[in-house]
Amino acid sequence: MNTDQAFELLRSAGVPDEKIIQIVRRWLREHKIKYAGNSSKANRKFEDTDQVIELLKDAGVEASTGLQIVQQWFHEGKIRKIGNREHINDYLSGNTTAHLIVSDQEKTVRELRVKLKAQDEHIKGMEEFYKHTIKELKQQREKLHKEIAELQNEKSLLQKETRRVLKENIELRNELLRLKENYSRQGKEEDEKKSQTVSPSTTPDYRRKLGLSKTAGEKEILAKFKKLLLLTHPDHGGNAAAFHYVKTDYDQYKNSLKGK
Repeated sequence: MNTDQAFELLRSAGVPDEKIIQIVRRWLREHKIKYAGNSSKANRKFEDTDQVIELLKDAGVEASTGLQIVQQWFHEGKIRKIGNREHINDYLSGNTTAHLIVSDQEKTVRELRVKLKAQDEHIKGMEEFYKHTIKELKQQREKLHKEIAELQNEKSLLQKETRRVLKENIELRNELLRLKENYSRQGKEEDEKKSQTVSPSTTPDYRRKLGLSKTAGEKEILAKFKKLLLLTHPDHGGNAAAFHYVKTDYDQYKNSLKGK
């Protein structure tokens, strides 16, 4: 402690200036303080309450007044920490008012400690909640990425299937149009009421209508007829008139086979 701190301490205790000078000179001789005037405020702090109490007690300051100063200076940050309880008890010397001041100070310290503990627990709880929330968000993000990947895969498969079905549909439609053209040339001239018995010599006409080679066998002709019946059937989106023409030829051809 330097002379500036000593003067400030004694003035706060209400000690007259003349007596302050005497006390400060004595403290300098006893090496209780050192001369270092005009020091910065950053360095003008007492180490603990024991140091301040010893000086106030040595200066003859009443315990009630001295402890009020100690309490005030501690709250203002001029004293770094609370010292030994024994120094305070010695300074009290049975002074009831001083006892009350110290008790109030201790009560304040206890309350501060309780608040700090509660804040620490609250902070700890918030940290745990934060960690738990982060963990859940990571799990949800991973699950979402997995679902997106599955949806993209399903989309790709669906697109491939759609292209395949579309290609097949186009091929079937083209074949149907070609067959409809063949039947439009042949069907209009044929008599729907002609005899059910057809000569085997007319078989090549069926091959030509169906777009088959002249060497196509009976199984190929029947398979072609069944495919056309499926394509032209009204229940499958086909044309009723075309189905009628195909069904008529199919029945005639089957009857011709029975006559063999």
